[in-house]
Amino acid sequence: MNLQPLVRSRCCTVSLPHTRSFNLSTKVPPSSNLTFGSSLHQRPLSASPAKRGVLQLVAAYSRGRESAPESPAKALRRILDLPGVHQAPACFDALSAKLVERAGFQCCLTSGFSISAARLGLPDTGLISYGEMVDQGQQITQAVSIPVIGDGDNGYGNAINVKRTVKGYIKAGFAGILLEDQACGHTKGRKVVSREEAVIRIRAAVDARKESGSDIVIVARTDSRQAVSLDEALWRSRAFADAGADVLFIDALTSKEEMKAFCGISSPVPKMANMLEGGGKTPILNPLELEDVGYKLVTYPLSLIGVSIRAMQEALAGIRGGRIPPPGSMPSFEEVKEILGFNNYYDEEKRYSASITPLSSERLTSNVYSLQRRVKDDAEQKDQSPQDPIVEVITPDVYNNYGADGSRGSFSGIWSRTLRVKITGRDGFEKLDVRIPAGFLDGITNIVPALGGVNIKELLNEAADEMGGKVLLDFNDTIGDRIQVFLE
Repeated sequence: MNLQPLVRSRCCTVSLPHTRSFNLSTKVPPSSNLTFGSSLHQRPLSASPAKRGVLQLVAAYSRGRESAPESPAKALRRILDLPGVHQAPACFDALSAKLVERAGFQCCLTSGFSISAARLGLPDTGLISYGEMVDQGQQITQAVSIPVIGDGDNGYGNAINVKRTVKGYIKAGFAGILLEDQACGHTKGRKVVSREEAVIRIRAAVDARKESGSDIVIVARTDSRQAVSLDEALWRSRAFADAGADVLFIDALTSKEEMKAFCGISSPVPKMANMLEGGGKTPILNPLELEDVGYKLVTYPLSLIGVSIRAMQEALAGIRGGRIPPPGSMPSFEEVKEILGFNNYYDEEKRYSASITPLSSERLTSNVYSLQRRVKDDAEQKDQSPQDPIVEVITPDVYNNYGADGSRGSFSGIWSRTLRVKITGRDGFEKLDVRIPAGFLDGITNIVPALGGVNIKELLNEAADEMGGKVLLDFNDTIGDRIQVFLE
């Protein structure tokens, strides 16, 4: 079992089992600005009742972890319980989510703005539907092991619609859902629903969570700072917390002072910041500054979609000018394959590849027609067991009793003749057209299993004295392929 340090002190480290489903290590990649508070480092865990209590808690926790896998929502809740501020870049498809995870982030958030742009090529003005968002979300959550917060817009309607939206996001595998109080999406001139309607939406989301037996994290967003006033936004945030929201978010706060005022209300409830790149109203602060203000979660809604658009524009301009992107501007083909999981696929493919026993050196393998089929023909064919091995076309052995040794008899006269076996699929395409010496009869069913039970030798005996070509067989097998055998 892999262990990840989660609780540390100056004199000992308490380790918790690392989940296979979610990356919850508190380690931060060197390139990240994310830092954590130091409250857990202030007192050593010595041989004291306090230490024994912590160890007992860890042991109980570990037993619980072994008995049941951790849900995405529980993973997100544990992240929110860790000290410091946590970065959740906004993704828009499975690939961008995988890149977020590979970069070392513990969670991410879907952006309705970016999904509408990437999936539809349209603005986020209410054009993308609930069904499209759920479908995109399911692809994202299945691609990563970190918890994902889904952009639930305004719930796509009234309180009943909100409940349906929450339940759909739970089934799609989201760890959390963000719900806003806008009236109709990101239209020009922001409008919000009434206080009562806004609070009812959050209550409906909480009810849907209870009815589903889920613990999905509900992130309540208000856009009333710009639509009404700061005081209205603060009032709504308190009401959302009272209604059961797990995380609060006021969009478009205009100063650090307003951000502090927001983080000062409903103190037990975590706050989320939105660092809108390239033109938002909220000041852009680094993670340490956001932690000092009082935030627990921060998202970056346009970074990934924005740099993707610019990179594609530059690449297309180069291609139009007869150039391809220089090596330094894009990953190598091997890196792309690694990101997409080709190497893991090949490794797993080996586990399930069929083992093939080499043929004896006395046998010659042919590539003309290899198949396994269960045949049941009421007229001339006998049953083949579905456990029969995969048929390999081989050059069959020659038997004296077929007259192939040149002995006298009617059959020996056709030794120099040729059998032509032709198979035409029911789609009209030719599957097989092979010629073999007429004396090579043993193993002909290895070439065409559907000929099992047909006495080819008797047919040849009857045609031994005939010159020129003769059709010995012409029939359709059980899957509709036409099988013809000619004596040439």
